[in-house]
Amino acid sequence: MRRLEDKIALVTGAGAGIGRAIAETFAREGAHVVVADRDGEAAREVADAITKSNGSAQAEIVDVTDTEQVKALMGRLAERFGRLDVLVNNAGVGERSDFRHLDDAAWDKVWKTNVDGTVRCAREAFELLKASGNASIINLSSVMATKHTRQMSVYSATKGAVSALSRSLAVEYAPYGIRVNALCPGYVDTALIGRYMQKPMIAKALLTQTPLRRFGTPQDIANAALFLASDEAAYITGAGLHVDGGMSTTL
Repeated sequence: MRRLEDKIALVTGAGAGIGRAIAETFAREGAHVVVADRDGEAAREVADAITKSNGSAQAEIVDVTDTEQVKALMGRLAERFGRLDVLVNNAGVGERSDFRHLDDAAWDKVWKTNVDGTVRCAREAFELLKASGNASIINLSSVMATKHTRQMSVYSATKGAVSALSRSLAVEYAPYGIRVNALCPGYVDTALIGRYMQKPMIAKALLTQTPLRRFGTPQDIANAALFLASDEAAYITGAGLHVDGGMSTTL
């Protein structure tokens, strides 16, 4: 029996990187995956790859910074499925800048995607998740919520907010059969930090901060997400699962 057999899973930011790995992993484990991304071409490419591998998926275009688009997406899912079993709030952006030079536009761009986007999806999906009776929300936070470095103030602030929101929603949503947890990846080999990994001195400095002296992979994070989405984690809510250089601890 596959771990997500017949579950309906929505993954935002699923067109690349961690989101794509999560979508593909969920599909292999039996879920019908809604591959959501603001880049429609990327979403369709991932959904097509899943179906060609005998998985079940559909592509949806959504910008999580737009409330009406999120509402419309949830309306389409309600009409087709009537429930949602897993919501992965993965869509996110980064910004590296000295705080004294960080302008309002850059701050708003990151906050509106990382925090407000997570809020919108978790709020607008509530009735669908409630209808499941055994649902899971997985919010993508980061070790940067608690471990900080220069020029990452806005990113750290947003991920701290996502972690706090996850703990709060875990309490508020629990009576409705909805678990809420946060995944807190360390340095993962994706396009978000790929340009830094190409610089040997920076890559070496980053590696010294990880327990196993290796960068994470999107599949590492997807495996952790699979656990949180599955019935194996039915007793876990309000937790932050740290995946940092191969070390996983539930706090």
